[in-house]
Amino acid sequence: MPSEKVLQQKQQLVADLKAKLEESVAGVLVDYKGITVAEDTKLRKELREAGVDYFVVKNTMLRFAMNEVGYEELTKVLEGTTALAVSKEDPVAAAKILAKFAEDSKDKFTVKAGFVEGKALDAAGVNELAKLPSREVLVAKVLGSLNAPISGFANVLNANLRGLVVALNAIAEKQGA
Repeated sequence: MPSEKVLQQKQQLVADLKAKLEESVAGVLVDYKGITVAEDTKLRKELREAGVDYFVVKNTMLRFAMNEVGYEELTKVLEGTTALAVSKEDPVAAAKILAKFAEDSKDKFTVKAGFVEGKALDAAGVNELAKLPSREVLVAKVLGSLNAPISGFANVLNANLRGLVVALNAIAEKQGA
């Protein structure tokens, strides 16, 4: 039986994990077994620059937190070494970085599962999420598609005005002749 102090520490850890999960728009669970310290340092730096929190977590503590938040289906992947990457703002940042790292590191580092906007994803779902364009690219595409009809309308109006100018010039030449 754990002491009261240890039990309180574990309960606080679960509460902190639960808060991180609730605050996050997306998260990815990975198995990091086999990567070097240098690789891990490089990965952490890249994740930090993208605004993603990445940390190693005990499976038991994470299981309790996930059950409290409603991610019960993700608890089945909580075996072996587990690290969690969560993002409060960008739903694809963690998936993009970790999927690419897993692809580059071959069998040493694997994506286990993830979640986005309250929905659980398996490893294949996380990899599909990683293939999505960044938020900036999506916004640019939407703005471009919204701008296209307006540009087309302006071109039609300008063509009509150009035609009118040509017709008026032709009339003026006939009258002057």
